[in-house]
Amino acid sequence: MLSKKTRYALKALVVLGKNFGQAPLQISRIASEENIPKKFLEQILLDLRNAGLLFSKKGSGGGYGLVKDPAEIFLVQVLRLTGGPVSLLPCVSLNFYQKCDECINEGTCGVRDVFLDVRNATLKVLSETSIADIIKRESKLANDMGL
Repeated sequence: MLSKKTRYALKALVVLGKNFGQAPLQISRIASEENIPKKFLEQILLDLRNAGLLFSKKGSGGGYGLVKDPAEIFLVQVLRLTGGPVSLLPCVSLNFYQKCDECINEGTCGVRDVFLDVRNATLKVLSETSIADIIKRESKLANDMGL
């Protein structure tokens, strides 16, 4: 399950992606549009800025914007910045590996083998899906619903 931090980061990045190339957006506007607690969003945006995904501008007309095109920001980056491991089991994690306490032999563990496949499939989707892709999906879904 995604953490709230990850979900809020994705929502904020989508809003910023829709606004890419325009004036920076104020935190209060993003928080209001996406129903995100402002203080929590401030910390998330600061983390994303420190990771090089966002820029910030102070003063009137200030706010946050994307450093890169939304097509260059992939979900795997956001997940790793905000939520930690992609894997459902620690014994198959690439960056957060831990041996499972109950496992006798990882090499012959069928459960581990299945979740290794799950991790690989998840990693493929997250690595190939960008913020721009989410924006396109939202637009298509709205069109399909006649909105």
